[in-house]
Amino acid sequence: MKTIQLSPADNIVVLAASLPAGASFEMCGREHRLPTSLGLGHKLAARTIRAGDKIIKYGVPIGSATCGIEAGEHVHLHNMKSDYLPTFTLEHGREFHGTK
Repeated sequence: MKTIQLSPADNIVVLAASLPAGASFEMCGREHRLPTSLGLGHKLAARTIRAGDKIIKYGVPIGSATCGIEAGEHVHLHNMKSDYLPTFTLEHGREFHGTK
């Protein structure tokens, strides 16, 4: 098993191991391939998620999709945002390493 769905309500799955670029995995009866390497714990869309939809993990919303996300696609800061806390890891496209 390469992915784990933590709750039946989740619209994402979590990688159970690090996978290299090109690795294949099956989800919902379809085979998917990773375009890039991803580490243990990264999220993938379990089904198509529309822009504005809540990202559900552990059965609770952890943020919203900022664009459409296809089933099997990586779900991370490039296509989702927190609805609860500001994101301090990125500032104008560069990494933030300290206080302002």
